[in-house]
Amino acid sequence: MGDQIGSAVSGTLYYVAPDEYQRVKNTSLDPRVRTGILANLNRLNALYMIGRAGSGHIGTSFSSLDIVSWIVHEQLEGDDVYFSSKGHDVPGFYSCLIGAGRLDFENLHKLRRLNGLPGHPDVSVDGIETNTGSLGMGVSKAKGMVWADRLKKKQRRIYVLTGDGELQEGQFWESLSSAVNHDMHQITVIVDHNKLQSDTFVSEVSDLGDLDGKLNAFGWHTQRVDGHDLAALAQALKNAAAETGKPSIIIADTIKGKGVTMFEHTQFDSSQGTYAYHSGAPSAEEYRLAVNQLIESLNREFETHGLDLLRLESIEQAATSAPQNQERLLPAYSDAVLAQAAKHENLVALDADLVLDMGLIPFQQAYPDRFIECGIAEQDMVSQAGALALNGFLPIANSFACFLCSRPNEQIYNNATERTKVIYVGALAGLLPAGPGHSHQCLHDIAALKGTPNITIMEPGAPCEVGELLDWAVNHATGPCYMRLLSIPFEPNFRLPDTPLVHGRGRTVREGSQACLITYSPVMLIEAMGAADLLANDGIDVQVIDMPWLNTVDDRWLADTVGGRPLITLDNHTVAGGMGETLAGPSGTTIILQIGVDEIPRCGSNQEVLEHHKVDSGSLFIRIKDFLASI
Repeated sequence: MGDQIGSAVSGTLYYVAPDEYQRVKNTSLDPRVRTGILANLNRLNALYMIGRAGSGHIGTSFSSLDIVSWIVHEQLEGDDVYFSSKGHDVPGFYSCLIGAGRLDFENLHKLRRLNGLPGHPDVSVDGIETNTGSLGMGVSKAKGMVWADRLKKKQRRIYVLTGDGELQEGQFWESLSSAVNHDMHQITVIVDHNKLQSDTFVSEVSDLGDLDGKLNAFGWHTQRVDGHDLAALAQALKNAAAETGKPSIIIADTIKGKGVTMFEHTQFDSSQGTYAYHSGAPSAEEYRLAVNQLIESLNREFETHGLDLLRLESIEQAATSAPQNQERLLPAYSDAVLAQAAKHENLVALDADLVLDMGLIPFQQAYPDRFIECGIAEQDMVSQAGALALNGFLPIANSFACFLCSRPNEQIYNNATERTKVIYVGALAGLLPAGPGHSHQCLHDIAALKGTPNITIMEPGAPCEVGELLDWAVNHATGPCYMRLLSIPFEPNFRLPDTPLVHGRGRTVREGSQACLITYSPVMLIEAMGAADLLANDGIDVQVIDMPWLNTVDDRWLADTVGGRPLITLDNHTVAGGMGETLAGPSGTTIILQIGVDEIPRCGSNQEVLEHHKVDSGSLFIRIKDFLASI
C-alpha cells in the first residue's frame, strides 16, 4: 500500500518503440515464447516510465507482467474484460496496453503527469475498466459486471488480478460465497502470489496458510501454477474457461521484481529491513544495472530465435537538485512517538502494512512488544485499538489517511461510543503528493471523521508542531484524536512563532491588516505565504495564520483575531467538510471566502496539480485579490 515518492532517474533512459513490439508480434514463434519476450519488453518500458516519473511500483509490476502480457496478447476475446484489483501494478499494465497498441504510444512518457497516465488505475484511460482504491474490491466489481451482463443478455469473460497481501482485506472474503451461489462462472480471478506486501513477507504479517484449501472451501474452482510458466498459466486459464458450474481462481506463484535480480524478492531478507522495490524509483545506478540485465536477457532470446538484436530508443533526463532547506514531518513524528512512549508505558503503536511510510521503524525497534503489525486490514486494526483502549492502553493507529478515514469509519465511531481515547494518525493526507492519484490523495478525511463524537482533528504545519500536537493528544485530550500528516519533503518560506500551542487557536506566521487568511499544512502555508507576498507587492496586506485545529475553534479568539476584516480560509481538503466550514460559523463576519479543492483531485506533478486546482500561490493571489475587490 505504500507509495514512496522519489526523484526521477537522471541520465540516459531507454524504451522500446512500437516497431520493435510489432517485429516480435509478427514472428511465427510459439505464443508462449513470443509472449515471454513481450513481457520483458513491457518490463523494460515499465521501468522507463517509473524512472522518468520518479515514482511507481516496480516489484508488483514485474511479478505480474508474464500473467498480464498473456491475458492481453493471447487470452482476451471480443468483449472480455481484464482489470487489476490491486492497482500498484498499473505501470506494467500501461506498458502492456501500449505495446499491444491499445493505448497511444505517447502515453509512455506521461506516467503520473497531468492529463497523462494516473499513478493508480483510472477509468479515464483507455483499457482501464475500473478504478482501484482500498484493496479487496476486485471480485465484488467483477460480480457487478456479471449482473450487468445478465441484465443486458451479454456473454463475456471477466479476468481479475489480485495481490496476495490484498487477501488480508475482509471484502475479498465477503465477495466469494455469493459468486458461487449465483454461478458466476464467467469470473476468473488470478492471485499474483509474490509473497510480499509493502514492507515484508505476507507470511510474517498474516500468513495465508492453506490458501488452496480455503478457496476450495468457499466453492471456487481452484488451481495453482507457476505464474512465470506461460504454458502452465495458459492451461489453467483454459481449464477455467471450461468450468461452467462455478467461478475460478488461479493462485499464480510469482517472484516480486521478476526479471531483474536485484529487484527479486528472493534477494530480500526481512531481518535486514523492508523490501526496497515495492514503490519509488530506482537510483540512476540501479536503473542502469536493471536495464542492462533486461537488454542482455532479451538479446539472448532474440539470438536464440534468429532475430536481429533489440533496437532501443532513448532520452537524456537531466538531474534535478533537491532544495537545500527541505524539511519533513515524518521524522518529527517518529521522534514524537518515541518521546511519548518513553513517558507512557501503556502507549502502543499499531500499523497497517506501512511501517516505513509511517516512520514507525524506530518505534518498532525500540519497543517491539508495544508494536503491532496488523497488515492490510484497517478495520481489524482499529477495532484492536479500541479493545486495547478499553483495557487501559493508549493505542495509536497508523495508516494512510485515505484508508484510515473511510474503511474503518464504523470502527472509529464504535470506539468513540465506548468513551475511550484512541489516537489515529493518517499520513499522505491532502492534495500532495499528486503522483499516486485520487486513490491516495486524501481530501475527504476531515469531513468523514468530524461527526465522530468528541473527536479532535489536527494537522501540523511544521516539524516543531508535530510533537506539540501529539503531546496534546496524549496528555490533554479527553477523547479520540486524528492527526493528518504530509508525507513529502517541503521547503518552507515561513517560520512558526515560538508562542505556546493553545487548543482551538491558530498562530500568526505573517502580520497583515487588511484581511485574514487562515490555513494549515506545510503545503498550503507555503502557497499562502507566496500569495501574501504577491498581494503585498500589489499593496494588499494580508495576515496569514497557521490553524492546526481543523474541527474545533476558540470562538472568542477567532472573533478577536478576525476583528471584522474579510476572512479567507484555505483547506488542504475539499471545501465541503473542511476547516473553512468550522471557522465560517463563529467568525463574526459574513464576508468570507472558502478555498479548497472542489473536484476529484487530479494526478500529475505537484506543481501541475496545485495550479490545476487553483491553490498555488499565483492562483491564490488572483482569487484573493478579486474577492477583496468585490466587497
